Amino acid sequence: MKLPYITISCLLVFVFSSCKSLSKLGAKDDSVAKTSNAARRTGNPQFIDQIEVTPGAVVTSRHKTSTTTSKRSNTTGAERMPGYGLSSVEIEKANYLQLKYAVLMDATVEQLTNIPLLESIDKWWGTKYCLGGATDNCIDCSAFTQIIMRDVYKHNLPRTAQEQYDACEKVQLEDLKEGDLVFFQTSGRSISHVGVYLLNNKFVHAATSGGVMISDLNDKYWQPRYRGAGRLTDN
Repeated sequence: MKLPYITISCLLVFVFSSCKSLSKLGAKDDSVAKTSNAARRTGNPQFIDQIEVTPGAVVTSRHKTSTTTSKRSNTTGAERMPGYGLSSVEIEKANYLQLKYAVLMDATVEQLTNIPLLESIDKWWGTKYCLGGATDNCIDCSAFTQIIMRDVYKHNLPRTAQEQYDACEKVQLEDLKEGDLVFFQTSGRSISHVGVYLLNNKFVHAATSGGVMISDLNDKYWQPRYRGAGRLTDN
């Protein structure tokens, strides 16, 4: 009769030990869960490929966007990226300009990273054309390109369209890049019109018909009058 009692006692010891072990395992799992919850409460979530998105910023690379406020740098437009060293007000303005001109250029927002260029275009947008003009009241094509190249790309240009054409290194149509100059012959035998190339065959210029605007090289008016493109290599 004593054998069953011994057997039962052994079983109770085994069950007690097992429950204790399970309790420890449960504690370990619970600790992991608590750690995860604590991590969520820190406000520092990790995103896919280590991309962290700051509200109001446009992500243009795999690096983290900056949330600090800083003064404008003196770097060229190509070196200025949205979300890097910009204040929250500047970021909002950059986003607005990217959206606005992405539509006008048939581009994606991510393609428009040269914020100083967009700012300059927006500043002059709609300014009426007048021959010899170089103010915000009216401006001609070569004065406009002269200002854009000086303020955005830090290049100095001569005054007239023909002189600007002569000063450039010639570029083939298929090799055009943002900041190149595009030239046209709208009257006479010399170069009489110039604009700044953007992307997707679009260029910005001061046109006699509508002032500062964006046009397409394939437009039925501009295509037959296109005479070449040039690039400035020296400051």
